[in-house]
Amino acid sequence: MAGSAEGLYSRQLYVLGGGARRLAGARVLVSGLRGTGAQVAAALVAAGTGCVVLHDGGTARTADRGQQFLLGESDMGQNRAEASQRVLAELNPNTVVAAHTGELSEAFLASFQVVVLTESSLEEQLHIGDFCHDRGICFIVADAKGLAGQLFCDFGKHFIVEDPAEGDPVCAIVQDISQGNPGVVTYKGTEDSYGPLFSDGDLVRFSGVEGMTELNDQEPIRVRALGAFKLEICDTSSFSLYRCGGLVSQVRLRQEHSYEPMSRSLVDPKIQVVNPKELPRSRSLHAAFQALHAFRKERGHLPRPRAWADAERVLELARSLGMEQGPLDEDVVRAFASVSAGDLCPMAAITGAMAAQEVLKAITGKFLPLDQWLYFDALECMALEGAERLTEEDCAPRGSRYDGQIAIFGDAFQERLGSQKYFVVGAGAIGCELLKNFAMMGLAAGPGGDITVTDMDSIAPSNLHRQLLYRTADISKPKSEVAAAAVRCMNPDIKVTPHQNQVGPATELLYGDDFFRSLDGVASALDTLEARAYLESRCLRYLTPLLDSGTEGPRGNVLPVVPSLTDLLRPGATPRDGTFPLCTLRYFPRTIQHTLQWARDEFEGLFQLPAEHIKRFMEDPGFPEQLPAGKALEVLEQVRWSLRERPGDWRDCLRWARRHWQSRYHDAIAQLLHNYPPEHETSPGVPFWSGDKNCPHPLTFDPDNNTHLDYILAAAHLFAQAHKVPPCNDRTAARDILRGMVLPPFVPQDGLQIPLTEEQEEGQVPADTRQLAELTQDLEQRRQELVGGEVAQVPLMDPIYFDKDDDIHVNFITAASNLRAENYGIPPADWMTSKRIAGRILPAIITTTAAVAGLACLEVYKLVWGCQDLSRYRNSHLRLSDCWLLRVQPLPPRTYQYGGREWSSWDRLEMRADRQEVTVQEVLDWLKKTHGWTVTKLLHGFTMLYDREEEEDRRTQQLAQRLLENSDDTGEPRRRVLELSYVCEGEDAEAEDDARPPLLCSLP
Repeated sequence: MAGSAEGLYSRQLYVLGGGARRLAGARVLVSGLRGTGAQVAAALVAAGTGCVVLHDGGTARTADRGQQFLLGESDMGQNRAEASQRVLAELNPNTVVAAHTGELSEAFLASFQVVVLTESSLEEQLHIGDFCHDRGICFIVADAKGLAGQLFCDFGKHFIVEDPAEGDPVCAIVQDISQGNPGVVTYKGTEDSYGPLFSDGDLVRFSGVEGMTELNDQEPIRVRALGAFKLEICDTSSFSLYRCGGLVSQVRLRQEHSYEPMSRSLVDPKIQVVNPKELPRSRSLHAAFQALHAFRKERGHLPRPRAWADAERVLELARSLGMEQGPLDEDVVRAFASVSAGDLCPMAAITGAMAAQEVLKAITGKFLPLDQWLYFDALECMALEGAERLTEEDCAPRGSRYDGQIAIFGDAFQERLGSQKYFVVGAGAIGCELLKNFAMMGLAAGPGGDITVTDMDSIAPSNLHRQLLYRTADISKPKSEVAAAAVRCMNPDIKVTPHQNQVGPATELLYGDDFFRSLDGVASALDTLEARAYLESRCLRYLTPLLDSGTEGPRGNVLPVVPSLTDLLRPGATPRDGTFPLCTLRYFPRTIQHTLQWARDEFEGLFQLPAEHIKRFMEDPGFPEQLPAGKALEVLEQVRWSLRERPGDWRDCLRWARRHWQSRYHDAIAQLLHNYPPEHETSPGVPFWSGDKNCPHPLTFDPDNNTHLDYILAAAHLFAQAHKVPPCNDRTAARDILRGMVLPPFVPQDGLQIPLTEEQEEGQVPADTRQLAELTQDLEQRRQELVGGEVAQVPLMDPIYFDKDDDIHVNFITAASNLRAENYGIPPADWMTSKRIAGRILPAIITTTAAVAGLACLEVYKLVWGCQDLSRYRNSHLRLSDCWLLRVQPLPPRTYQYGGREWSSWDRLEMRADRQEVTVQEVLDWLKKTHGWTVTKLLHGFTMLYDREEEEDRRTQQLAQRLLENSDDTGEPRRRVLELSYVCEGEDAEAEDDARPPLLCSLP
């Protein structure tokens, strides 16, 4: 059973696994509380780390507020650690947050499990790094300078990784095992698998195999993948013949890793890169960061922005280091040095988030730590058109909170940032981080600027561990309003307008032509592919830049969609929607996903639908006549049983639950086996119970079995709630009542038909109309007895809708699913796993969302600059589980041929009318005159405006028709844009709908 802490951190637990429970006992030091350190500390506090100690000897200054989101105006002149501590202590009451302003003595450092240094000198890094290495303290350096970031990890000589990979170990159903050397296993993929589940070198165990029982419970066996759903295993030539059944499960063993101290690794660095081609660039940045430390020690300050003499001196120092890892990329070093005095909130967010994830690895043992250096940069921003003309004067400090940003992009660019109008769709995890970054950057913080943020959700407890702008006191408040208020506190100049609307077809009047045309950009922070695709379609229509961001667990991506410059989003794989064939769920489940979906259906069929049907029947007894006969009979039977089973007290609820347990887990299975015994054959020599069909067995109720009792109590509690009966949680009393219950023995029915396929299910004998009539009459009489009495003055039952954040609901689902799994020999799932699958919860963690938002904001700089050079934009793909970051140039727009010329996916035809009474004939004439095309069909949405195949009279009517006669004419904005589609003469009949440019007709 999950406690309140597990409910609070549930999404994070799905990322970090059981090791996440160690966070509560961990002590972490974060030194340096400027932008990067603030991001590290905030992520660790939100994640529930037991104690986070903040260290900084410096005082807060105005320029810090361009990236340090924990500081307010009143904190200026105060110690950064102490000022930050006050805010972080409110973020998560379960974490102890302390401030330390003294020296980092060895006695002080010895009490920590992890030490993170930001804003430290190289000498301090080396000294503390050696101390931590000798003491077995995990040591991390995180630094962001200008447009480059650096990360270093040393987790000691003997660091244990408990689980190196994402997600749960995979498990599959065995279909066949050959006798041979080596033996070959054929297994069954899951409904949502798009390829092999296992890889070369994986370790597996077998269980439940019948016939070749020698494989069961052996030591882990290393496999070789043989294409789709086949594995090569050990020598099985002497084993018994495989008969049926069994599971093959992946085994993940603990790994031990050893790391070098920074003092040795600095000279001979092990640098992690995604592509070997990136290694020379990363080695040049490795030298550049060392040279920067040397310059600062020599001059007492960082190189002045755009001061080329200072940059050349850094280059000289880098050359003098005598690097032996390859040639130095001098252009990279110069570019890095020339803006290294800059501070960007997005760079701090990325660096800090990645460092925080390494801290979580150190504590939990989940995922492989960085080995050992990582460098990344956004120096492509230096090559934006006109950026090379920026002077030292353009980038000099102004005494502004944005000085760190001005140092890179200049003062005029800061004014442009302030006047932006952006639409942020979603105020969840990514949305919070985007808004926080926008406030630090000063986006929409100047004249004419505005950010509209919309989110229809309210704040839930499970949001708090990864959505930085919310606090416990904000629970149940609208996300958009709280988020807007929070970022106004961070930057009082920012203009934010909160909405609580869903963005979709229903709100196109609100978010219509004028709204989208006023925007400079849209930032998507949505969590479904369908919603993201719809938003992209709106940006495509209005040629509005879009930043599409998404995360799942430790993975994330950012895709800038720039009009006429980049490709549009490509549709992903069909999302998993939890639907399975009905017969699989009813009779032949194979996986825990099947039993959990069955349990969800049970929940709905027991506690939601009966109440809805009774309410509707009491209001309108004739409503079943509107249903198909078979469905009507099913609904009325449900109403009759619900009225008969109405409980009088808690004992009645327990007895109902016990009877239902017997019906589902014993009687139904016994009936199935009566129809199809274990030895049944579909044809001679071909067993019925084989392949996709696991042979079940009935369960015998045992009140001392915790799963049995969990089911009874959860079911009885929900039944009592639906019928407004006070529940009781006394397990001992419930057990005593259940022991006293005696149920009649089950007698299977002969001749009962059980549909085994979808076709048989649909082709069942239609309902008996006489039986339906008798049932309707019987229920009408019962209704008359109830009407007028006190019992009918309120609903007889309250429908209960499944809520993944309600423990009783999850208790029922978990127990119901695991009992079903026991029927069929399927390994059970624990409470948290059941909640994730049944609730369709995406794993989420604050580190990924913070890094993704930082990567998105790097692209915002380019959009605001007005960049029209595709080579400067980056698609970003992130995998924090192994500290992997890939940034690549987006693809150009796809093109196609139509009407004798090439078009891109952004192209459209634009017809601007000078009056609203435009007719269909005028549209056809315009297309003929402008493009020489003869239209055979013209449509507005699904409405056919013109079809040349119609009779002449009908065509004449269509041509004379005004466009607005078939459009929704209620409350649209003053300017309306109708998107029309068409088919032209000579066009390939097989042409796809999107293989022609859309026609936009603008009416005044």
